[in-house]
Amino acid sequence: MGKLRAAWRLWRALLHALAGLATIAIVFPRLGEPQREARVQAWSRRMLALLNVRLEVRGEPPRAGPVLLVANHISWLDILVMHAARYCRFVSKADVRRWPLIGTLATGGGTIYIERESRRDAMRVVHAMAASLKRGEVVAVFPEGTTSDGTGLLPFHANLIQAAVSAHAPAQPVALSFIDASTHAASRSPIYVGDDTLVASLWRTVSGPALVAVVHYGEPQDPLGRDRRQWAADLRSAVHALRGS
Repeated sequence: MGKLRAAWRLWRALLHALAGLATIAIVFPRLGEPQREARVQAWSRRMLALLNVRLEVRGEPPRAGPVLLVANHISWLDILVMHAARYCRFVSKADVRRWPLIGTLATGGGTIYIERESRRDAMRVVHAMAASLKRGEVVAVFPEGTTSDGTGLLPFHANLIQAAVSAHAPAQPVALSFIDASTHAASRSPIYVGDDTLVASLWRTVSGPALVAVVHYGEPQDPLGRDRRQWAADLRSAVHALRGS
């Protein structure tokens, strides 16, 4: 029965993803930006529910931009979870754009892509992020640069923080965590790290116990004359504190 239930969840999630593709192709061209953002948030919340993940928001999400959200990175679920809590434009590795289905959904959701191996492309992305912030948008980054197992924080790369420095925009720390809905213990089901595969992580998520995805927003920080490296270190400390509270 457990495997059948998990397969049913996957089937419904696939149908929801296909409905998202249709919305991007047919409905989005007729909508303004606020309406698109609302659709992305509603779609993300529904997808979490189909995957048996409940959203819990702590702290205050930004009501409006400009603001750079700076979060730890655990799972492929992180983008869904943060969209469900508050729409934002993500910075993601360029490989995602080429993923079947997921790439089209990510692009439709306003993702900014970066070629991580290219220093020149990193500068282009920083300029694009700064321009987005200057337009009053909410942009989100995972400055660890990759996923971790959720037990600690990797060093925060400072390059992308430069966008907030250049745009004179605040940055807001965000701590993500996944817990078992019954035991309230940290869950490893959605972790996507090392030799793990997306398929294995997805199956663990839908076949395991119900999850709670916690999004904990800290207080926004202004640059206050800090360079990107110091600010990145301070934001990492803030995310670390939020994870323990």
